[in-house]
Amino acid sequence: RETELFLEAQVRDDAVVTDLLSANYTFVNDRLAAHYSIPNVQGGEFRKVTFGDNRRGGLLGQGTLLTVTSFNNRTSAVVRGKYIRELLLGVPNPVMPPNVPALREPEAPMSYRSRIEQHRKNPVCSTCHASFEPLGIALENFDGIGRWRTTDGGEGVDPSGVLVDGTTLTGPADLRAALLERREAVVSSLTEKVLSFAIGRNLEFYDMASVRRIVAGATDLKWSSVLIGIVTSTSFQMTRLP
Repeated sequence: RETELFLEAQVRDDAVVTDLLSANYTFVNDRLAAHYSIPNVQGGEFRKVTFGDNRRGGLLGQGTLLTVTSFNNRTSAVVRGKYIRELLLGVPNPVMPPNVPALREPEAPMSYRSRIEQHRKNPVCSTCHASFEPLGIALENFDGIGRWRTTDGGEGVDPSGVLVDGTTLTGPADLRAALLERREAVVSSLTEKVLSFAIGRNLEFYDMASVRRIVAGATDLKWSSVLIGIVTSTSFQMTRLP
């Protein structure tokens, strides 16, 4: 419900589409506020609240996304990183090589980061992981259902990492900033997803011209510009004959 209300407000207010990542507000009721440690929220009705710090912001701080990118018993920097890379940046993830060993359950309490670092010692794993894992590690302060935490498995949470281009991340705020520096890729990926939904099929190579025109025309990056660009595009208004 939080995510539905958040997206509804973004479109209704004609926000800049990158506010999906940077907005400093969300919608909560008393139970969700307690889950997020937001004070002074009473009652079951959802209402807009502004964050007092930079821990949360946009979709990447919402329990919806953080839960669906976790396993039932732990977080997964791999799943979260691949989600961000493919769905937010529009970059295809590498194909996992065959016979990669699964992440082993530890014999003693151990943080997820320590476990994944052991897994990454395998050279077959390390190359692929470097391309998406730091994106997910930056969200390790959020547990599997989106609560903020400072410890995991008896160890302090370390959300730091380095992207393949050398950008250093120290947590969720840095991750949001890094994504906003790549706003053209984010807007392009978002446009692809909404256009695909609008025309009811996967995009083909010939649709990419429409995507480029829509992004180029949305100079103010507002939802109205993107949506008008979609409904006036060739891909939306015409169909290919067999």
